[in-house]
Amino acid sequence: MAQDVCPARSEPTLSFTQGFILGQISVVIVLAAFIKFFIFGDPPSPEATASCAAAERRSQTLAHKQSLLSLRTSSNANANANANSNAAAGSRPTGQPPALNKKKSSILRSSPPTLTIGSILDKTYYKVDSHQPESLDWFNVLVAQTIAQFRSDAQHDDAILTSLTKALNGTSRPDFVDEIRVTELSLGDDFPIFSNCRVIPVDEDGLGFGPGKAMDPSTATREGARLQARMDVDLSDMITMAVETKLLLNYPKRLSAVLPVALAVSVVRFSGTLSISFVPSNPSENTPTKMTFTFLDDYRLDFSIRSLLGSRSKLQDVPKIAQLVESRLHRWFDERCVEPRFQEIALPSLWPRKRNTRGGDDAIADVERSMSMSKAKGVDVLKDVRDEARRQASAETDGRPDSLRMRRRQRAEDAFSMPGSMPGSMPGMALDGSTSGVFS
Repeated sequence: MAQDVCPARSEPTLSFTQGFILGQISVVIVLAAFIKFFIFGDPPSPEATASCAAAERRSQTLAHKQSLLSLRTSSNANANANANSNAAAGSRPTGQPPALNKKKSSILRSSPPTLTIGSILDKTYYKVDSHQPESLDWFNVLVAQTIAQFRSDAQHDDAILTSLTKALNGTSRPDFVDEIRVTELSLGDDFPIFSNCRVIPVDEDGLGFGPGKAMDPSTATREGARLQARMDVDLSDMITMAVETKLLLNYPKRLSAVLPVALAVSVVRFSGTLSISFVPSNPSENTPTKMTFTFLDDYRLDFSIRSLLGSRSKLQDVPKIAQLVESRLHRWFDERCVEPRFQEIALPSLWPRKRNTRGGDDAIADVERSMSMSKAKGVDVLKDVRDEARRQASAETDGRPDSLRMRRRQRAEDAFSMPGSMPGSMPGMALDGSTSGVFS
């Protein structure tokens, strides 16, 4: 009998209402934490962000240099091993024809065929170890004139605005972003200042020969070594670009939600070290002379980012959005022109050509040609004005029947209506009874 009794079930400790309330409270807590730390959280200071980014870039640069040095060491070891094996095997194997050297012209051999880095520095009286850095004041003036002309051209032409709009709305735009429209563009009113320029020799990988180490001409004559100019750059300005777009939610159906976004990015300051070098041409590979430039990893780039989200209830200057945009811009700059990456520009031939000549007799001929064209154009304009005036006069004459010509003709033909004639006298009769020329 006792075995047939069902065991008592344990009652739930929480009711449905209590579980629902607990779940809602947890959701509210999660949303509050997300809004507090993700949207309204205090961003780190610019100094801390810049120092962390500089340390990360420095570690990447050192790792790249270490990998280059290890590869160079391994390649040198392999070359030495191959040389030793060839020396042990003897001279050239039998049956292999000797290499034929192509005979070159000896006309252009009055001077050394190639100038090494050491000879260039000696002939230009530049001492790498003791030369003082240059201020580059003249270079700043030239750069300022170029930038001022670029800004003036941009104000009278929409080419830069069209290019920016095309670049922002390229093929890489994601599907959840609507068309991007540029609403503000300011190119600033200040100019970069270049200073502390120094020239150092570097190897084919862009690595220097070590700080405080005297340059060895024998080491500098190695193939691929070149001279590199390094200068400090400092710019404090307000270069601003503002855009507007919409974030689209296409799930579960297209355009389920639309969030208007307005973003303004301003470059406040840039400071760093610019490296410029020339890569000589290679006639065997038919490559032109190139200029390469890059920035060292110790640069500083500060932004001022303003944001606005929403259409009715708007969120202004969200810190997390500013951090995301700033990190994306730093990555974009690092991937293009921060060492070990560099920009390469092919230079045209520096040999003087006739089609590039300006000034002198050609300038005088151009002025005379323009004056003759202006004079001929003025004569044509005057002739056109005269012809137009004649056409208008003839049109007015043909359209008026009581013109002066018709009046003279009527006075000559109408003999009976001549005013002032004597009564009883015939027209054309003189006082002395003789006839006038009308009836003769």
